[in-house]
Amino acid sequence: MSERSSEHDEQDAVDQPIPATRPRTSPRRARRRIDPAGDTLHTASDLPRQPKPTEEPPAETSGPPKNPPPEPPAEPLDDTQQTKALPGSHAAPRRQATLITEPLPDSFEDDASARAKARDRAVVGSPVAAAIMQVVLAVLAPLVILVGVIRLIASPAFLWFEYHRPGFADDQFGMDTEQRMTYGSYGLDYLFNFAPMSYLSDLTFANGNVVFTEAEVSHMADVKQVMLITHIAGLVAAVVCVVLMILLYRMRKGAIARSLFAGAVWFTVAMIVLAVVAAFGWEAFFAGFHQIFFADGTWTFSTTDTLIRLYPGQFWIDAAAWIAGLTLAIMITIMVCTAPTGRRRHRNEQAQRFMESQVVVERPAPDQPEANRTIRP
Repeated sequence: MSERSSEHDEQDAVDQPIPATRPRTSPRRARRRIDPAGDTLHTASDLPRQPKPTEEPPAETSGPPKNPPPEPPAEPLDDTQQTKALPGSHAAPRRQATLITEPLPDSFEDDASARAKARDRAVVGSPVAAAIMQVVLAVLAPLVILVGVIRLIASPAFLWFEYHRPGFADDQFGMDTEQRMTYGSYGLDYLFNFAPMSYLSDLTFANGNVVFTEAEVSHMADVKQVMLITHIAGLVAAVVCVVLMILLYRMRKGAIARSLFAGAVWFTVAMIVLAVVAAFGWEAFFAGFHQIFFADGTWTFSTTDTLIRLYPGQFWIDAAAWIAGLTLAIMITIMVCTAPTGRRRHRNEQAQRFMESQVVVERPAPDQPEANRTIRP
C-alpha cells in the first residue's frame, strides 16, 4: 500500500510541469553625461526617490541597490589643467564669464533726427526772422521776373518781330530788312557774350565802311556792362528767392503766397506809375533812364549813325511796352493765384498748427535729467 502510494506520488511529480525560472540579471549602471564645463549631469533616475508621506519606507534588502548613489560632481578644471588635458578626454575649456556692459548710447540716426528737430523748432519759433524773409522775398521776386522779361525781349526773335511787323519804319538811308536783321543781331549778341569790342568794330558794309563807329562801339560796351551786372544780380536774387522759399515753407505755411502777393501788388503799382510817366513824356523818361546808367554825352547819336538806324525810337517804345505788358500779366496772374482768401487763410492756419505740433518738446519731469528730454513725433 505504501509502495503504490509512493509510486503514485512519483508519477504525479513527473506529470506536473516544471515552472520556468527567471534569469538573474545584474543591476545596470545608469549612464551619466558630462557637460563641457566638466560638471556631471544627473538624470531623474539617478536622483534618490523621496518617499511619500503616506507610504512606508521600502524594506531594506540584502542585495545590491538597483540605483547606486550619485557620485559627487566633478570639479571644473582650472586653466593649467585645461592645457594638460588629453585630446580624447571629455573636459573642455572653461567658458568665459559674461561681460557686463553699460547700455549703448543713441545711434547716429537718432542724434541726427534730434538735431533736425531742434533746427525745426528754432526756425518755426522765430517770427521775426520769418517776417524779414517775407519782406525780402516780396522785394526780390518781382525784380527777378523783370530781369527775365528783359532778357526775353532783348533777343533776335523780338528784333525779327519788329522789323517785320506792319507799321515799323524803314531805314531812310537804304538799309534793307535783311541787312538790318544781320547787323542788329550782331549788336544784341554782343550784349550777352564774352567777345571783345572788335566783335562790332570789325564789321563793315559792302563798300568797306565800318558798320559801327568808335563811339557806338564804346556805348555798346557800356550797355553790355550794365546788362551783365543786371543779369548777375538777377541770378543771385533768384537763388536767394529759392532759398527763402525753402525756409519759409518750413517755417510758416502760406508765407510764400503772402510774399508773392505783396510783391506783385507793389510792383504792379510801380509799373503803372512808370507807364503813366512814360506815356505823358517819353523823351524825358528815356533821357532820365539813360542818365542813371550812362555818362552824359556817351549815349546821344545822330540819325545817320547805325545804332539809330537799327534801333530807332519806335523800337524802344515797343520794347518798353512789351516789357511792361508781360510783367503786368505775370503780376496779375500771381495776384490771382496767391490772393489771401478766407479759405486759403483757414487752410494755412490749420497747416501751421499741425506743423508746430510736430516739433513740440515735452518738458522733462523735475527729477528727470535734461539729457532724457524726449521729442514728441
